[in-house]
Amino acid sequence: TDERLARRLEWFADLRFGLFLHWGPYSQLGCIESWPLVWADRAWSNPSIKTFEEMLEFRKKYFALNRTFDPAQFDPKSWAAAAKRAGMKYVMFTTKHHDGFCMFDTRQTDYRITHPDCPYSRRPNPDITRAVFSAFRDEGFGIGCYFSKSDWHHPCYWDPSRRAEDRNPNYDTAAEPQRWAQFVRFVHAQVEELMSNYGRIDILWLDGGQVRPPKQDIQMDRLAEMARRHQPDLIIVDRTAGTRHENYRTPEQEVPEKPLPYAWESCITMGTQWSYKPDDKYKSPRELIHLLVDVVAKGGNLLLNIGPQPDGRLPEPALQRLEAIGRWMAVNAEAIHASRPLPPWKDGQVAFTRRGDTVYAIYLFPEGSSTPPAQVRFTGPRPAEGATVRLLGFKDAVRWRMDGQSVVIDVPPEAVASPPSEHAVVFAFASAK
Repeated sequence: TDERLARRLEWFADLRFGLFLHWGPYSQLGCIESWPLVWADRAWSNPSIKTFEEMLEFRKKYFALNRTFDPAQFDPKSWAAAAKRAGMKYVMFTTKHHDGFCMFDTRQTDYRITHPDCPYSRRPNPDITRAVFSAFRDEGFGIGCYFSKSDWHHPCYWDPSRRAEDRNPNYDTAAEPQRWAQFVRFVHAQVEELMSNYGRIDILWLDGGQVRPPKQDIQMDRLAEMARRHQPDLIIVDRTAGTRHENYRTPEQEVPEKPLPYAWESCITMGTQWSYKPDDKYKSPRELIHLLVDVVAKGGNLLLNIGPQPDGRLPEPALQRLEAIGRWMAVNAEAIHASRPLPPWKDGQVAFTRRGDTVYAIYLFPEGSSTPPAQVRFTGPRPAEGATVRLLGFKDAVRWRMDGQSVVIDVPPEAVASPPSEHAVVFAFASAK
């Protein structure tokens, strides 16, 4: 029901911060996930490919990556622990990307982590999706299931007897409805496996926005009904399709300029791409903390992505950044989790959130500065008369006053010299009605 979904979207908004994981055999190449397979996208995804013959050779090699994928050091409990320490509350895992390789124990295809072709299948508990979901669920995380509707390995999406040039089916689905119907059955069967065999799932995040009517009708009404039969509280995100099955919006690699009038989540990479890239350049802890504040002050969730290594470990620079975010969240999480936006959202270096009657004014240190100033001044929500202003992580209340329309907060000298948190500090107060 609409009421049930509204409740679930409130639950979702309370989480505010999640971990996205893009992982599959492609991590062995350090390439941009599945995208190097697409001839039409080669300029950005596979620039060394010059002829279609070279592309066919590359596809052969790529689709054989399952035969060497053996992430011996995969330890999902350590992933979940690191994410929890960072203050993250939900996880989104790529159960299948566009290349069609299944990181779960599907019965619909041999192209999966648990098939004998894949060396990892011989290890204990080879169903990676189950292991990820269980480890994060045990830490109290919401569970998000990323699934690609498009599948470039399936003969009813890319018919191997014809030339596949772009990300769409390489045949006319209207002229060959049986072939397309077979693909629809395949997708429904896989989603049903994920919805019925993997415990409680909170979010079904469907990627591959080109898979929609009229040419690629995946029967979303039926799919959603089936998924919710197994998971009655499910939030469904049929990404970029613009239908009623897109329960929240997902701006990619960007933050909206101002709050949006519906539920949303910015998915953003910690490095420069979604999947693992050796020597990738990662955003700094300061950039990431400011990004989280920016998203949350505008009423969104931040789904921050890390691409695990082919050996199953999270890259060291990513872990270091999770730790830095965790140190900040240990002091300031109350300004993030279960918070809601309030106008004007931001004034200069100060962003605002609220939780019940408490307002949080988050002072973001400017570039090159590692401490707050002796005075923080902003125009926006103001403390109630006689209210105490707290500096989170600091023992004493701080002095404040009104100067015309502006709130002026005196930052104690010891908090200037040794701030309670790096990159941003938070002032909390009961707001004037």
